[in-house]
Amino acid sequence: MKLGVIADDFTGASDIALTLAEGGMSCVQYVGTPSTPAQPDVEAGVVSLKSRTISAGDAVAQSLAACDWLAAQGCTQIIFKVCSTFDSTAQGNIGPVAEALAGHLGEAQVIVCPAFPESGRSVYQGHLFVGDKLLNASGMQDHPLTPMTDADLRTVLAAQTAWPVSHIATDIVFSGGDAIAAAMPRTPAMIIVDAIRDDDLRAIAQAARSRKLLVGGSGIAIGLPTNFGAVPATPDWQPTTGAGVVLSGSCSTATRGQVAAYARVAPSLEITPEDIMADRIDVDETADWALAKDTAPLIYSSADPASVKAAQQKYGRDRLAHAIEGFFTDLTRALAARGLARLVVAGGETSGAVVAGLGCSAFSVGPRLAAGVPMLKADNHQMAVALKSGNFGAADFFAHALQRMSAL
Repeated sequence: MKLGVIADDFTGASDIALTLAEGGMSCVQYVGTPSTPAQPDVEAGVVSLKSRTISAGDAVAQSLAACDWLAAQGCTQIIFKVCSTFDSTAQGNIGPVAEALAGHLGEAQVIVCPAFPESGRSVYQGHLFVGDKLLNASGMQDHPLTPMTDADLRTVLAAQTAWPVSHIATDIVFSGGDAIAAAMPRTPAMIIVDAIRDDDLRAIAQAARSRKLLVGGSGIAIGLPTNFGAVPATPDWQPTTGAGVVLSGSCSTATRGQVAAYARVAPSLEITPEDIMADRIDVDETADWALAKDTAPLIYSSADPASVKAAQQKYGRDRLAHAIEGFFTDLTRALAARGLARLVVAGGETSGAVVAGLGCSAFSVGPRLAAGVPMLKADNHQMAVALKSGNFGAADFFAHALQRMSAL
């Protein structure tokens, strides 16, 4: 293994796994830190954690354990994969984990760049944009767990780490990798690097050839396979036919549009906070209902920000989130036991819950469904799976994903 990734959620892990696989590296997405060595043909390993919203201490401990396993497999460079919208709180966990990994690896300068231009995420003058909107005006300010109310990444990161935070601006990035490397501070620092084009990310990769640690979204990996001698390629895929289901827990604007679009053409079932907290939804009955449908049904808890906020205030944010995620875990386990063949999931926290229900240890990485979203095969079910970040994909993503999974 040459390149290792520590991802703070499951959708982000599959996102960067796709980037590395399309870059020509043999890549596997692991569920948590493995307890056994990797297969010898794996060139890039992505360890999926569910560490974005847990305590900073636990996130650090899990990330260091993943780092040690990846290093033991031979990795010479580690990426700490965070969301392209830099999802975090004032306490972390991006800063604490990045700081701990840097100290663990003996790295004094850490490039930080969440840009992903293909999905509309760009960093300019140290500020993160989603499309043509600043992060704090993009809808992310309403995220139920990690609301982002400041687009200046320097300010966001400085609140989470004791390290100095510096910045390399677009004019330097446009001059190429050597210019970026020359502009790096000579003293310890977290360095926000601007990027508005894929070429900028390739320049960052060139500048990062000798770096032990990088922090960013999947875009930061665009140029890295070239550093290891890889040649771009399309991952292999064997079609999967059979029963399909869509599960959605994301409350992002994009996902709510996808839910509305799919509900017009397929059976749908909304799982409300009241249903969950009153224990009115039976998992086995729901699984039987889903697999009895001729068209892959949609089961969702996605709602608008006002409804989510009201439910959190009524039941408690953490208590409600735990209950909903537990339902999706149990439902996934029931669906898998009944022979589900195709599963499309929307939302990072929901994806973590679903993966727990699958009980798998790793995914093989297939071709893309959309920017940042590959098709995956679970190692213990041969089930086709898509784990979609809330903001990714076109309006017809659910139908498109199910069709592509079964296509030659």
